Amino acid sequence: MTNMKNHFFLAIIVVVALVACNKSFLDTKPTNAIPDDQVFNSADNIETVINGTWSYMFEEFFTYAVPGYKSIDLTSDAMGSDIAVTQSYGLRDAYAFTEMVDNTKNRVNAFWTILYKVIDNCNNIIAKVDNATGDAGKKQRLKGQAYALRANCYLRLASLYQFNQTGSEKAVPIYTEPSGPASEGKPRATVAEVYAQVIADLKLAIPLLQNYQRNPTQKWKIDANVANGLLARAYLYNRQWSDAITAAVAARQGYTLMSGDDYNKGFNDLNNVEWIWGHGQTPNQSNASYNFHYLDVSSPASYYQSFMADPFFKNFFDSSDVRFKLFDWDTLPDQEGYLRYKKFRFRDPSALIGDLVLMRAAEMYLIEAEAYAQLGNPGKSAAALNALRDARSATHYQGAGSLMDTILIERRKELWGEGFAISDIIRTGGTVVRKPFLAYNGEDSIISVPRGNGTFVEVAAQGHLTLRQPDGNPFTPYSKYYLFAIPISEVQNNPNLNK
Repeated sequence: MTNMKNHFFLAIIVVVALVACNKSFLDTKPTNAIPDDQVFNSADNIETVINGTWSYMFEEFFTYAVPGYKSIDLTSDAMGSDIAVTQSYGLRDAYAFTEMVDNTKNRVNAFWTILYKVIDNCNNIIAKVDNATGDAGKKQRLKGQAYALRANCYLRLASLYQFNQTGSEKAVPIYTEPSGPASEGKPRATVAEVYAQVIADLKLAIPLLQNYQRNPTQKWKIDANVANGLLARAYLYNRQWSDAITAAVAARQGYTLMSGDDYNKGFNDLNNVEWIWGHGQTPNQSNASYNFHYLDVSSPASYYQSFMADPFFKNFFDSSDVRFKLFDWDTLPDQEGYLRYKKFRFRDPSALIGDLVLMRAAEMYLIEAEAYAQLGNPGKSAAALNALRDARSATHYQGAGSLMDTILIERRKELWGEGFAISDIIRTGGTVVRKPFLAYNGEDSIISVPRGNGTFVEVAAQGHLTLRQPDGNPFTPYSKYYLFAIPISEVQNNPNLNK
C-alpha cells in the first residue's frame, strides 16, 4: 500500500512551522512530533495541513528530473506524439518508453508516492475535520477541498495506470481511511471502481464548495469551478457524455477564453482570464518553476530546453492561427534543426519563475465538443469546437473530415505541454504516432535557419528520435508501454495487491 503504514506523516510538523518551499518538509517516516489529536483539533490547523499538502505536492523534488506533481504532466506529454524530446537531461527514458514500464525506476516510485501521500493526508482531513473546533463554513470548505484533491489524485491514477475498455480491468488500490501502523494493503480495484470513487468524491465536494469565493490571486485553492472541471474530466474519461457536458459548462462559468496576445505571453501567469486552476510561484516559493526548464525552449536561462515540437505537429495549424506564430526553428549552434514551440516561457527569466497551469476554460470547451460528438449531436459539438477556434483565429470546422478526429487533434493543439498526451491515448484506445521527418526522397529534410549575424545555415531538420516501442514493434493501441507501472516497493510490501 505504498508502504502506507510507514507513511504516517500527515504534514504534522507543518503545524509547528509551515515551510511552503522546503523540499523535505513532509517526512516519509513515522513521527510523533505532535499528537494526532492536536494536529486536527482546529480548522486553522487543518488548513495548515491542506496548505502543506499542496506545497509538498508541487514543491517536493525527488530528483531534478522529477520536480514535483507537475512532472507527471511532463512525463505524459513526453510519451505522446507531438513532442520530440531532445537528448537533454530529464525525460529521455520516458520519451523512449523504457522508464514508466519499469517498476524499479525512481520516477515510477516518485509519482506513486506523491499521489498516495496526498490521498492519505486528504483521508485524515475528511475523517477528522467535522470534530475540529472553528468556523463551520471553513470546516465545510476544507472538507470539500480534501474530497476534490483526493479525487484529483485517483483520477490521475485511473487515467495513467490502466486502460478502460470494459471497466473490469484491475487498476490501483483505493484507500479512503487514514493509514496507521496497523493498516493493511488493499487489492487493486477495477478501473470502474476507481472512477466511481473519483465521481463520488467530487459530487460530495461540489456542494461543500458552492458558497466559497476564493481570492482571485489564489487559484491554487480548489473551489466549485475546479471541482466541476475535475468532474468533467472524470465523466469524459469514463464515457458519461451528458454528465461531462453539464460539469464542463459549470466549470467554465466566469472564465473567458484568452486573447491571442495573451496566448503568446508564455503560459506563466495564473492571473490569465482563462485559467481556472493553477499553482503560483514567487521568489520565496519557486521550486515548481523548475518544470519550465524542460518546457521553455527559447529563454537563454532555461537549462534543458528539451520539449521541442515534432515538425509534423506544425501542419495541424492554419497560418492565421495565433498558435502557429509560436513555431520557429532553433538557431542555437548545438540545437539547430529542432522546431521550437514557444508556448511556455519563464515569466521572470532572471528569477527563473513561472506559474503552472492546471486547468483552463479551453479544456472545458473541448470536453463539451467531444461529449456532444459522442452523443451524436454534431451541431452542438461543432459550436463548442468553433468557439475555441474563434478565440485562436483558426478556421471553423464545417463538416470536412471526421468530427471526432478533428476534436482529438484540437486537444493536441490546444493542450500541448499541459499533460494530456498519453492519458488521451490511453482513454481513447489511440496510438502514439511518430514518423521520421524526411524529404520526399527519403533523405534528410534540409532547412535554412538564420544565424544572429544575419547569415543563414542549412541543417537537417530534427524530428522524433524514438519511432518504435522498446521491443522493436510499431506503436499500437493498448500497448503495455503506455501505462505507468506500479512500483516494486508496492508489489513487495502489499501482499494483497493482486488478490
